[in-house]
Amino acid sequence: MASPIVKGQAFGTTETVTAAKLQNIVDNSTFKGTDGNGVSFSASSGGDLGACVAAGGLEVHSTGQLQIKDNGVTLAKMATQADQTVLGNVSGGTAVPTAVPIVGASGVLKNDDALGTSDTQGATQGNIKAYVDANALTPSYVGISSNSSLTITQTDTSTTTHTYPIANFVGTGFNAAKVTGFYVQITASCRRLSTKTIADVKATFPDGSDHILLGHSCDQPEDQVSESRGTVFCPVSIGQTNLVIKPTLSGNTRTTTFTIVGCTQFV
Repeated sequence: MASPIVKGQAFGTTETVTAAKLQNIVDNSTFKGTDGNGVSFSASSGGDLGACVAAGGLEVHSTGQLQIKDNGVTLAKMATQADQTVLGNVSGGTAVPTAVPIVGASGVLKNDDALGTSDTQGATQGNIKAYVDANALTPSYVGISSNSSLTITQTDTSTTTHTYPIANFVGTGFNAAKVTGFYVQITASCRRLSTKTIADVKATFPDGSDHILLGHSCDQPEDQVSESRGTVFCPVSIGQTNLVIKPTLSGNTRTTTFTIVGCTQFV
């Protein structure tokens, strides 16, 4: 095999060998570049250092040692690795990088449709889609048939408060933990005689404030009976404990009747 070194001194067949010429062999020697020519560096002088291999990945350090250049190792020079793997360290500590599966039980991504709580593994797009499809929150209407604590239909002629434990409502498929609101059918009527008469049905909203669901008032003419009717939605928060409905009546003859007919819940 040809020598990778270009000697620093050539001798003729009858040339005299001297100490200086022997030193030149070492001091002036160079490495062969990829084109076969010498690439200059001096083994004895720190001021004449250069690349050991032209266009290659090695260089001579200022100490005279060979080292790999920055970006001197190409991908083609690296060892091959299995398909769908990346170089990494998932050992939990300092370690030599290994070929880590992109997807797998110990991979960067874990292919598990149930997903989990790992802080070091991601989910595949298939996992995410499967999870969302299985847990998508779709609003659905559920009819209410009763409440084990209070009658769902109430008629009042004076101001009062009805507190319904949400967990005690009964309906096919009803789930108290997923309810977002109730539908309340209301009739409010009043008869004015000497003073303005008001018949309102209020409810306490999730923020704690009271709002009129439906109301009716009579101011004139006197001795006339009128009413308002409708079905309205009363919102609740997920996990809210009670539904509070407050008929508020004042003035002369007045009546409110409401029935909790259904709810919206996520399924």
